[in-house]
Amino acid sequence: MERRPAPVATQARRRRVVGLGTLAVVLLVAGALSLAVGARALSPPEVWHGLFAAPGSDQRLTEIALIVQTVRVPRTVLAIVAGLALGVSGALIQGYTRNPIADTGLLGVNSGASFAVVSVILLFGLASPFQYVWFAFLGAALAGVVVFGLASLGRGAGNPLTLALAGQGVAVFLTAMTTAVSLSDQASLNALRFWNAGSVAGAGFEVIWPVTAFVVAGLLLALTTLPTMNLLNLGDDVARGLGVNLARSRTVGVVAITLLAGATTAACGPIAFLGLMVAHVARYLTGPDYRWLVPCAGLLGAVVLLVCDIVGRVVIRPGELQAGVVVALAGAPFFAALVWRGKFKTV
Repeated sequence: MERRPAPVATQARRRRVVGLGTLAVVLLVAGALSLAVGARALSPPEVWHGLFAAPGSDQRLTEIALIVQTVRVPRTVLAIVAGLALGVSGALIQGYTRNPIADTGLLGVNSGASFAVVSVILLFGLASPFQYVWFAFLGAALAGVVVFGLASLGRGAGNPLTLALAGQGVAVFLTAMTTAVSLSDQASLNALRFWNAGSVAGAGFEVIWPVTAFVVAGLLLALTTLPTMNLLNLGDDVARGLGVNLARSRTVGVVAITLLAGATTAACGPIAFLGLMVAHVARYLTGPDYRWLVPCAGLLGAVVLLVCDIVGRVVIRPGELQAGVVVALAGAPFFAALVWRGKFKTV
């Protein structure tokens, strides 16, 4: 008998599953490279020893173990967690605002975290990232709450345009306040200059584990919103007619975005452009179905941030470029090329 071709929906599902599996494999390979590449290159046997061996009498092997366990493993884990969170939050914010150029900065998250960092350094003299990371997360969360609160007032309550305008207003205000504080205090300015570059280096597991907990909570909330996001993008009237509670759905979405972007920004500093870029690439690869788009954006974000961090370690040896700088340098031309070729799919 003649074999019939698989239905179009089945082919699309199979292609998406294969794509997600391929991204997962690429992420594993990038993670292995991240453990081996750096100011001191390590061979696969050395990486293996560094992962599982305890410090001993051999000075060279002890040094390798310290490099892998205390520097590269935390850096790799943070890059994966941060990239995953930024990719998912970028896709979510574009979906909720129906704005193809929206990113997490639209909620004032980056500006809120920056203002909190310079403020606590000025007021309390904090110098360690472990000390001010919690204030950065608090500032990011409060900024998100203020933006959402302002967007919920008045005649345009809950409107995506109102949310965008409220976010822009809060972000501009907080950016101005951050500049004023940092220019009045040299220590705040120095810390802000380093923190604003966006880096996954230097954070230990005492920072990574709590940040990961917030990211996991944000991801779980995001997963609950995926079925309704497809309906929201049909328009408010259609979604309401199909039984979607617009206020509740948007509230859950904003909380998820704030948890994801706020925790990542607190740990790494603002890594601009990543969520914006990978959300568009994921939409091109999977189509507009958010049940597939959001996981794809998360995996893409983790891969891109990890690869950019690896590149930053080797391009100016023995120094390094922060991952946020490499993301901007690599992403801007790529984004411009996609615009020029007209490959973006609308939100």
